[in-house]
Amino acid sequence: MTASWRFSTLGERHRAMGSTLEDWSGMGTAWTYDKNQEEEYVAIRTKAGVMDVSGLKKVHITGPHASHVIDRATTRNVEKIKPGRSSYACMLNEAGKFVDDCVIYRTGPNAWMVVHGSGAGHEALTMAATGRDVSIRFDDNLHDISFQGPLSVEFLSTYVPGIRDLPYFAHMQTALFDLPVMISRTGYTGERGYEIFCRGQDAPTIWDRIVEEGAPMGIIPTRFTTLDLLRAESYLLFFPYDNSEMYPFENDVTGDTLWELGLDFTVSPGKVGFRGAEEHYRLKGKERFKIYGVMLDGTTPADEGAPLMKDGKQVGVVTVGMYSSVNKHNVGIARMPVDCAVDGTEMVVANESGDVACKAHSMPFYDPDKKRRTAKG
Repeated sequence: MTASWRFSTLGERHRAMGSTLEDWSGMGTAWTYDKNQEEEYVAIRTKAGVMDVSGLKKVHITGPHASHVIDRATTRNVEKIKPGRSSYACMLNEAGKFVDDCVIYRTGPNAWMVVHGSGAGHEALTMAATGRDVSIRFDDNLHDISFQGPLSVEFLSTYVPGIRDLPYFAHMQTALFDLPVMISRTGYTGERGYEIFCRGQDAPTIWDRIVEEGAPMGIIPTRFTTLDLLRAESYLLFFPYDNSEMYPFENDVTGDTLWELGLDFTVSPGKVGFRGAEEHYRLKGKERFKIYGVMLDGTTPADEGAPLMKDGKQVGVVTVGMYSSVNKHNVGIARMPVDCAVDGTEMVVANESGDVACKAHSMPFYDPDKKRRTAKG
């Protein structure tokens, strides 16, 4: 195990299932279990799975200038976010390049929580807070249990009144098993699901009860890396594994634009004044590559980092791939030239085990209208 400075109170549960707790964002995280990962993927797509994503960093921002700080640090117009609602956003550096993504939760008039991954989100917020009447606090006691899949609402409705009425990207302060929680209608799987924010001392009880009482419904614990199977077909990027930080440019600086990543939708229409805004707008139309999907022949998935070939030359790289036994497609997310990012462009994925023919394909591959994750009732 890599030396970590953050610790989940669910660590012993993960070890009991065979995890050695690999480091992610400073926290020992369950990358492996002693069971079939395919079972976990199928559970989330057809029933439900519970996953420890406490390695996400939770930052509380409170005070009269809180909204100004978030407005400066992120791409969203935060004043449009009402208490009880949230929004997905990105953060840029001065060069207009992506440094992190996050979900912004408004918990009150001057109270917010920003949840981000392993990028420079906390640093961006702290920089924006200089000279402002605001308090910024990183909360590592607050754990995050992700409960994803179509049956998650069936389970929670037994214990949480009103959970069926909670809209997509909304959250509620409530109790689960008589323990205080904030439940958010968010996730990273492309399915209907919820994130349960709870105190570290309560996480084991909540986890155990979901696992034990959900077992008859087919609800099972799932490892963190099962997200790779889910995100590949749902077009969910994972910093830095799809970025130039992992696949650096040969003759250019590290850092990707939102136009290249397909994340320009996270910029609120007409918004200016956020960090990197001028460069962001200037770089439109100057994409050096595009994040785009590939649909492979057969059932052998693309290797992580497999070269993407066209006319015998490497033109890109597949950052993540998967074959779905549920949806019967073999898909991946790739970095490729702009002129290749057109549906039907024929290429080859150069796996270590041999070449696999593929075609460029728009994303997401699964539930493109997002009807499942946004379902009501």
